[in-house]
Amino acid sequence: MSRYQLSLREGLLLPDGALRGSQVRGTRTDRGDGDRRPATGGLMPAERRETVAEQPVPARLADTMAYQVATDVRALRAFVSAGALARGLPPQRVELLTLAVSELATNTLQHTTDGGRVRLWAESRQLFCDVVDQGPTRVFGRGMPTADAVRGRGLAIVEQVCDEVAVLTGPDGTVVRIRLSL
Repeated sequence: MSRYQLSLREGLLLPDGALRGSQVRGTRTDRGDGDRRPATGGLMPAERRETVAEQPVPARLADTMAYQVATDVRALRAFVSAGALARGLPPQRVELLTLAVSELATNTLQHTTDGGRVRLWAESRQLFCDVVDQGPTRVFGRGMPTADAVRGRGLAIVEQVCDEVAVLTGPDGTVVRIRLSL
C-alpha cells in the first residue's frame, strides 16, 4: 500500500494526486477534554510527528487476516488479541482493541457483501490496526446514540476506546485505521 498524505482540513491526497475526504478522530484534544492529557500512554499533541493516517503500512511487519462471514469474527478476535499481546500491548488494552476491531468487522459484514481484512503492526511504541473493506466511508464524531436507540453504538465505541482513529479512502477501499500506544 502506498503512503497516503493527509491534510486534516482538505482531505486525503493520494499518490496519483487525487484528493479524497478523510477524518481523524479520537485524540484527547479531538474529544474536547479540558485538561488536554494524552490518551493512556499517548503523546501530547505537540509531540506527535505524524497522525495515524500518515503512518505507512510496513508490509514486512504487518500480519493480515481476511473475514467473509459472521462466523469468522470469533477467529478475527483471537487473531487481533494474539497479535496485540505479541507486540506488547497490555492485556487490558488488548481487550479494548479486540472490541474495537470486532465492532468494525461487524459493521463491515452488515454493510458490505465482500467482507474485509485486518492488518496489524507495531512501530515506534504504537500499535496500528487497519480494518479494510469496500464499504462506504464511515463518519466518526457523532457521539453515542441515546439509550433507546437500537443501533449505532459501534463506531462511537471504537472512537472511545482507541487513542486515535482515521478513515481513509483509497485504491484498497475504505480503511479505518486505529492506533493504541504500547
